Amino acid sequence: MIEDEDRDAEDLQPPAANDNGNAEARLRIDAAVLRIARLIGRQMAREEFERLSAANDNRPPEPPED
Repeated sequence: MIEDEDRDAEDLQPPAANDNGNAEARLRIDAAVLRIARLIGRQMAREEFERLSAANDNRPPEPPED
């Protein structure tokens, strides 16, 4: 979903005609929420990767000394 990361407020769907409120503000809020959700998702992925890496910390056996 890399292509989704380059979307900005202009790419988001505008609010319906009967939606009360400022459409521009709504689009900016939606863009900010998407940005924050991506950052949270990335952080969760990093933490999960670190957790999995820590669980697999087996080192290869060292060769015997002669």
